[in-house]
Amino acid sequence: MNWALTADLLGTFFFAISGSLLAAQRGYDIVGSLLLGSLTGLGGGVIRDLIIGVPPTAFAQPVYLAAPLAAAVLVFFLSAGIERYSRPLLIFDAAGLALFCTTGTVKALEAGMNPVAGMLLGVTTGVGGGLLRDVVANRDPQLFNSSDLYAVPAFLGAAIVAALWSTSLPNIVTVAAAAAVVFVFRVLSLKFHWRIPHAKGGPRKGMASE
Repeated sequence: MNWALTADLLGTFFFAISGSLLAAQRGYDIVGSLLLGSLTGLGGGVIRDLIIGVPPTAFAQPVYLAAPLAAAVLVFFLSAGIERYSRPLLIFDAAGLALFCTTGTVKALEAGMNPVAGMLLGVTTGVGGGLLRDVVANRDPQLFNSSDLYAVPAFLGAAIVAALWSTSLPNIVTVAAAAAVVFVFRVLSLKFHWRIPHAKGGPRKGMASE
């Protein structure tokens, strides 16, 4: 098993854990937990592969289906102690985001995409599964939470990998380092409540009374 596949499977597992945790919090049954975990863990990669124009890896290699299954089983047995808390969900989501935005960028670049397109597809890989998870679970998507940084860490990690690609082929060390940067950035943003400006600014002078 090569390092890229290992990182991809870990990302799938971490994202699937976040999906199964959300299912447990919502009171879904074990089938709902498996389906939501699968959607979260595999969704971003499927979107990426369809855009690239290759058969989705999740369906071409059945080993990918083992990660959501393991996540659903793990949450089933451990959820009594953790489903009440949102922190585990956020931590696993951060880990999945870190791995997927970096490995997704690598896969896009290997498919012949230019660095900018590769970076954008890496971000899509990172945020796609979480977006699908939240929409299906009828929750405001974390991606659009104005008090949270979600896409920004993904852009950072994808940009690092794309920049490395222009100098040398990313290897397990450089991609792992980029993923670590994303994970730490994401966790720190949660801890210190970092945010970016809203799309709508405050009223301009002379217009406050209009």
